[in-house]
Amino acid sequence: MARADPRNTSRYWQDPEIAGLTLLCADFTTHEYAPHTHDAYVIAVTENGGAEFKSRGVIDQAEASALLVFNPAEPHSGWMGASSRWRYRSFYLTGRAMQTVTDGLGLARAPYFCSNVFKDRELIEAFLQLHYAVEAGESPFSLRSQLYTSFGKLFERHGSPFFKPEKPSYQQVLTDRMIAYLKEHYAQDISLDELAAPFGLTPFQAIRCFNRTVGLPPHAYLTQIRLRAACRLLKQGQTYAEAALGAGFYDQSAFNKHFKRAYGITPRQFVSAAA
Repeated sequence: MARADPRNTSRYWQDPEIAGLTLLCADFTTHEYAPHTHDAYVIAVTENGGAEFKSRGVIDQAEASALLVFNPAEPHSGWMGASSRWRYRSFYLTGRAMQTVTDGLGLARAPYFCSNVFKDRELIEAFLQLHYAVEAGESPFSLRSQLYTSFGKLFERHGSPFFKPEKPSYQQVLTDRMIAYLKEHYAQDISLDELAAPFGLTPFQAIRCFNRTVGLPPHAYLTQIRLRAACRLLKQGQTYAEAALGAGFYDQSAFNKHFKRAYGITPRQFVSAAA
């Protein structure tokens, strides 16, 4: 569990020129990300120190020589490990932002990334410079040029444009149906029995389906749905307490804890950036 440390800082903001593109600059001395997902592509570059992360059942290193890439809805977690500091910059591209990128590159869709770590010094430097440029507020012409160049090289070198998922298994179909149920009822107090019974499953079978198909247990996946709902409510101007309650969290303290563990920033920092 993350410990409070006054040296921990994180800044989060959105690019006004590209809808759906969000940036984060974090500098941690003590922090732990619980297993979570994003509804966006995540590109991250370490500036100083490093950390350990787990994705696809494998533990790897987030360090200055590694470019990290996560596909949407890909579960991952992170912690400090042996490092005493972890300063990194990251991009989050939702469907709208990625559509802007693929349109600019003349592609039908974004590729799938079969690995999370790429030791590509040129790309690491390119994404760092792009992050600095967005933060400095450079001209839209310059930003678009750097954006298309960076992502064009990333897609060409490391993307798998011909990746085709296998036909969904029966477990995947059941999980998709349970996910749809959670998205519809996330604001309610849902029990495992209520989640599993409509699909003819026991609670244990429901947990096993989630773990095998999405890499998270149902309660953790529900937390991610609630966090995204809370973000929407905060953007609409609701108070922290209203957003927490409306998203299904039992109190504001639990909401703050889950928010910080998943995103590395507080709800207050999120609101400031969104404003």
